[in-house]
Amino acid sequence: MNGLVGYALAGTKALSTLGVTTYVIGSAVAALPMALWMAQVGRRRGFMAGALINVVGCMIGVLALAQRSFWLFCVATAIIGVYNAVGLQYRFAAAEVAAPGDKARAISLVLAGGIVGGFLGPESVKLTRDLTSTPFFGSFVALAAYALVALLIQSRLDVPPPVRDQQTERGRPVSVIVRQPIFVAAAMAGALGYGLMNLLMTATPIAMDICGHPFSAAAFVIEWHVVGMYAPGFFTGGLIKRFGVISVIGAGLVLFAACATTALQGVAVPNFLFALVLLGVGWNFLYTGGTTLLTEAYRPAEKAKTQGINDLIVFTTMAVSSLASGAMVSTAGWEAMNRAVYPLLVLIAASMAWLAWSRRTRATSASD
Repeated sequence: MNGLVGYALAGTKALSTLGVTTYVIGSAVAALPMALWMAQVGRRRGFMAGALINVVGCMIGVLALAQRSFWLFCVATAIIGVYNAVGLQYRFAAAEVAAPGDKARAISLVLAGGIVGGFLGPESVKLTRDLTSTPFFGSFVALAAYALVALLIQSRLDVPPPVRDQQTERGRPVSVIVRQPIFVAAAMAGALGYGLMNLLMTATPIAMDICGHPFSAAAFVIEWHVVGMYAPGFFTGGLIKRFGVISVIGAGLVLFAACATTALQGVAVPNFLFALVLLGVGWNFLYTGGTTLLTEAYRPAEKAKTQGINDLIVFTTMAVSSLASGAMVSTAGWEAMNRAVYPLLVLIAASMAWLAWSRRTRATSASD
């Protein structure tokens, strides 16, 4: 609903996705500090704090809608973005408590939980959008209620506390960690994959509105897009274990390309639907693969800062893509946005090729 609320409130329609951008900026600013803080206080306390922050953001969003203030709405989405940064730590928490051989499966199953959101989110918006005379007022109240439910679940969470040695040991400098081929490949898959997905997903409701499609059609498309994002989580981890993480990321790149190609074939609802489903599955492969690679890029003492830096890169890329999304769809158009996907896919493929080459080189050196 973010882009639609922004489109209704913004005086300049090119800024309609600024609320999405501030949401991502909130996530980017919070990613590293929250990761480091949770390394000190533990996952349970960190997750509960995130849920409470989300409730505050939702209440500010309600106030922004009541006053029809676009800028206050952007403040609200920035605060809600902090909750997103905290929530994305779930996948790392799952990997930490899983057996070494089950990390990819644990990560993918956590993401698979999002399939509930694939239906619950859009359906909740449809049911609550017009509960009051102010559109989407009830939707923000519902979002706060979901955060309170999450808070109750998180209060029962049992995750091993941080190890004292990991709290005090510094590990390698960040400059050394981020220069590793495996970190570069992981960050490229996660950041560009998320950025491209965010670019197209954010613009889709606006593009469909411009094409004359009803809101119910846009909600249906986004609903199945989110299903495409998270449903593969039930088997992505198994695919990584069987075929290797680089192969799964390569499959994700093919799906991204297929998404753009489908979108370029027309602007009927089926074009949007099939393109967004392909986009969702492609994102799942890239994001799960990138996260799995990242768990191999750090030592125990480097966990928090490496995860935080990675998510900072992801959210910064998303901020750029979300800000560009509204401007591109309202000026350059939907087709131009999809054409812009192809060269960025080449960059991700290049990082995977570099990683594969470095692994072969290292294996050859070890055998000699």
